[in-house]
Formats: sequence, C-alpha cells, structure tokens
Amino acid sequence: MLGLKLLTDPRWANIAEGNLEEILTDHAWCEQKAASNAISLITNNSEYEDLVHELTAIAIEEMEHFKMVIDIIKERGYTLGRERKDDYVGQLMKFSKKDGSRNMAFIDRLLFAAMIEARSCERFRVLSQNIQDKDLAKFYHDLMVSEANHYTTFLNFARKYTVDVDVEKRWKEWLDFEGKLIQSYGSKEAIHG
Repeated sequence: MLGLKLLTDPRWANIAEGNLEEILTDHAWCEQKAASNAISLITNNSEYEDLVHELTAIAIEEMEHFKMVIDIIKERGYTLGRERKDDYVGQLMKFSKKDGSRNMAFIDRLLFAAMIEARSCERFRVLSQNIQDKDLAKFYHDLMVSEANHYTTFLNFARKYTVDVDVEKRWKEWLDFEGKLIQSYGSKEAIHG
C-alpha cells in the first residue's frame, strides 16, 4: 500500500527497544514536528477549506500523540530529552522542489509530508510486530493505522490540488529517492534513524 522501495529490517526494533527512553523522546518530537508541518501547510494554503479542516484535525491528532508519548515517558520514569535533529527529514526537505511555481512547492510539501507519514507508518508496524513490550506493541499498532490515514490524506490533497505537477510521476521520484536515502538509516534509536 505505501509503495516504499525498502522495508525496515525487523532487527531495528531490537535497537529501539534497547533504549526506550531515547526512541520515545525521538518519537515525541517527531509528533510535534508533524503537527507543526500541518499547521504550516494550513498557514500557507488557507484558501483550501477542506485542506484547512482536515489538516487542523491532523495537527490536533499529532499533538495528542505527542501527549500520549510524553505520558508514556513519564509513566516509565524517563525524561523527555531535548529535541533531536532529524537528518532523514532534512534530506527529504532538500529533495523538495522550491524553485518552481507556487503550486509545485505546495504539491511537493504535501508529498514531503506523505513520505514522512508513510515511513513512520512502516516503522511503527515494525515496532508493533517485533518489540517484546506488549503495551508498546499495541500502542505502535494503533499509531500505525493513524499514520496510514495521514499518508493518504496528504497524497490525496496533492492529487486534488495539482495544477502543473504530474503528481504520480513526482510521487514515484519521491519513492525512488527515499528508497536510496533510507539505506543509510536503521541503526539508531530514532524513528527515522
């Protein structure tokens, strides 16, 4: 369904489970950044009423996920660490087209968001199926479903609002780029690391 070119090695879940405080902190900040991205898309594209409505719901849901993760951190006696730089997301941002039409930049920002949601969904699936902690396995299964919905929302808006972009062709370019990029990740206690 997601079209990802390379799936995460299930052994990454062992790395994540080996340092839950670190993976949960990274995850919390990923949720906060996802909310901020949705808000940014709303701010820059407020003329699209349905997009404003849907992305407001996503921003709220992402902040609810942020709260859920920090609640888990607190319950387990961990500390929410400082925000981490996400090199994976930074590389995706560099791939985004910013020098074309306003519509091209808008569509690429939607595809950027869809790409992150797709990979997050896939990583949450790996965690839900491979970690020993049953409570966290269920938690990540539930979030996997949510991320899949976000992925389709962003991709569908790109398809709906394109003016001068062949969305299917550009999405394939995103998938190809991400397939090469992700080969450098999967060895750290980070959602995209």
